[in-house]
Amino acid sequence: MRGLIVKGIGGFYYVKTAEGVFQARGRGVFKKEGITLAVGDNVELRVLDDGDGVIESIEPRKNHFIRPPIANIDCFIVVFAAAKPKPNFSVIDRFLIMAEQKGIESVICINKRDLLSENDLAEIKAVYEGVYPVIAVSGKTAEGVAELEQYFAGKRAAFAGPSGVGKSTLTNLLVPQANMETGGISRKTDRGKHTTRHVEIFETAGGGLLFDTPGFTSFDILEADEDELMNYYPEIAACKGRCRFDDCRHIKEPDCGVRQAVEEGRISKIRYASYLANMEEIQKRKKY
Repeated sequence: MRGLIVKGIGGFYYVKTAEGVFQARGRGVFKKEGITLAVGDNVELRVLDDGDGVIESIEPRKNHFIRPPIANIDCFIVVFAAAKPKPNFSVIDRFLIMAEQKGIESVICINKRDLLSENDLAEIKAVYEGVYPVIAVSGKTAEGVAELEQYFAGKRAAFAGPSGVGKSTLTNLLVPQANMETGGISRKTDRGKHTTRHVEIFETAGGGLLFDTPGFTSFDILEADEDELMNYYPEIAACKGRCRFDDCRHIKEPDCGVRQAVEEGRISKIRYASYLANMEEIQKRKKY
């Protein structure tokens, strides 16, 4: 029978089918062929006499991540805090780059909106408005959470973002039955404590499937090269053909359409600074 892997823990997979949820293991051939089953996989399941299942095959994937092992994501909800911790835009943008590379749509979710004034919040929103959908929410008061849910109704979505920004708290609000552990901010490091321990899919009241994962918290490896990076910033990619040089990397070259757009306010200075910071990291990595 056909099913969806909704949870993976300790080598077991829990497959949701029309007849219920079955605990299952994958066939040995998956390991021999180097295939790792992933939460989000659509699979063919064979149920044994004892009620457990064996996963016989995997349907073709729309996309796939090795760490955490998840597949078939429609939407990334990139979460960061308005304050505590302070937004680090170059790190936040790595999640957006990852989504662009995989062909996944993104929604910007600014949590802890209750910690900032409307004017300060508007400044943060302006960094991404016009590029991605932006919504400000409060995990403390639940303000904006119902609106957030509408963005991924009928879709498979995953939270991504730094630790301590409230992803687990938002999951609890969206899916009360998840009853997830939430962690506070370490005063010493001003970084969040990792609280999610396995991958699981929860269905929301609005009909969305929400992946909760432990892996999209620290994205240290920027998998892009110097010539590709500009393509993963949509507002920069939109300036293609407006520079004097076809191979312009939008750093110091004369008559650069991107730097002109930044000066004229058509591209956020913060996003451009993020682009430069990530470009510098790619170049440093290339040296080694």
